[in-house]
Amino acid sequence: MGRTVSELISSLVGLWLLLCSWGCPGSAELRSPPDKIAIIGAGIGGTSAAYILRQKFGKNVKIDVFEREEVGGRLATMKVQGQDYEAGGSIIHPLNLHMKRFVKDLETQSGGNMEVSLVLMTLFPFCIHPLLVWCLMAIFLLFKRIYRYQSHEYAFSSVEKLLHAIGGDEFLGLLNRTLLETFQKAGFSEKFLDEMVAPVMRVNFGQSTGLNAFVGAVSLSCSDSGLWAVEGGNKLVCSGLLQASKSNLISGSVMYIEEKTRTKQTGNPTEMYEVVYQIGSGTRSDFYDIVLVATPLNHKMSNITFLNFDPPIEEFHQNYEHIVTTLVKGELNSSVFSSRPMDNFGLGTVLTTDNSDSFINSLETMYSVRKKENPQPSTDGTYVWKMFSPETLTEAQILKLFLSYDDAVKKPWLAYPHYEPPEKCPSIILHDRLYYINGMECAASAMEMSAIAAYNAALLAYHRWNGHTDMIDQDGLYEKLKTEL
Repeated sequence: MGRTVSELISSLVGLWLLLCSWGCPGSAELRSPPDKIAIIGAGIGGTSAAYILRQKFGKNVKIDVFEREEVGGRLATMKVQGQDYEAGGSIIHPLNLHMKRFVKDLETQSGGNMEVSLVLMTLFPFCIHPLLVWCLMAIFLLFKRIYRYQSHEYAFSSVEKLLHAIGGDEFLGLLNRTLLETFQKAGFSEKFLDEMVAPVMRVNFGQSTGLNAFVGAVSLSCSDSGLWAVEGGNKLVCSGLLQASKSNLISGSVMYIEEKTRTKQTGNPTEMYEVVYQIGSGTRSDFYDIVLVATPLNHKMSNITFLNFDPPIEEFHQNYEHIVTTLVKGELNSSVFSSRPMDNFGLGTVLTTDNSDSFINSLETMYSVRKKENPQPSTDGTYVWKMFSPETLTEAQILKLFLSYDDAVKKPWLAYPHYEPPEKCPSIILHDRLYYINGMECAASAMEMSAIAAYNAALLAYHRWNGHTDMIDQDGLYEKLKTEL
């Protein structure tokens, strides 16, 4: 029996819509957005994730960001005699396009109130050495490809899959061998590694050439030129992203997360996550559709418990390096570092080797985060110096380094992971809609790495919520995107 014209048109329209959804996976009908999302941690990872999730899910989803200390996390400043100085992440590389984009977006939204200042650095002596060229090329490859993947909204379900998509087995293999092994194999001498490479690892990661080759390459790339920082402190990027994402900041400490079944207004039972947190002496809780953990799952740093998950949430035992930042305003005793008299202002950075008997990893002059340009030389020989050390400096140790000093402030950190290849990065997907951002740190810890991890986790949460499996863990992306019009 023949169809009516209206039935035929209806069938053709249905077929056309089906073909469109097949050919354009990103344009498939979206599921209703989640009601509430929780992000635990307001450092660069957590605030970046909030910013991207707002862009992806729209204005109606409620985003709560939990932070028990200050917004910015390990991007922090310390005050010396009324002036603020960077104490944590101090410099941003010119290839760090996410940080560049964030600052540009925030500057536009704030009417030009967020400014960038160039960090003038004394480059290390091997700045034109093939070693540095190799590291810069490796990092350039990383950033160029991952930015392209993320601009096309592709996501990866593990750190290993992300790194493999960037550079294949060879790139992923950098996690499984030490920097020492890598450069010894390339023919670099032990003297060069001890005196030129190890000091850079000590200042950036408090470790030596036994860390993995990937984080070693990231560390060496920081000796490049064109490094920059945000006027007023890099932590302003975090507070700016938090505000721009229109998230609700909860100043509390998350105690545990538990999966529970709840009945929503639609009347359907739904699996949700109860987040229980403490504010002062009181305990509160709320339910969320999606949770992103943006703080290290280390009991000394977050101490979050996952209750009644089946199967249980994997436990991580990643050790973090204890580093103390000490800021001293004083007159340096340059004779500690050289037998020859020298102008203290000309001595801007001191790095130490593994074999030295020094009790510090590094020492460098600092400028206030409010200074747009480097200050003029001091008339009395005093400057603000930043020192990294594995232990808190004693009064006697400070007096050994300085002829005299006016002020000294100290801040202990669990600053970054202890790297010991082969590395096994924690899972990004802890549970169905529970994600972990900081697993990326096991590959390398840096501001931009946290931003990349946050962007990936936000895209992963978005695609998995909407069933976009074709946007996750796709093989051959580099070749595919090269051929796109």
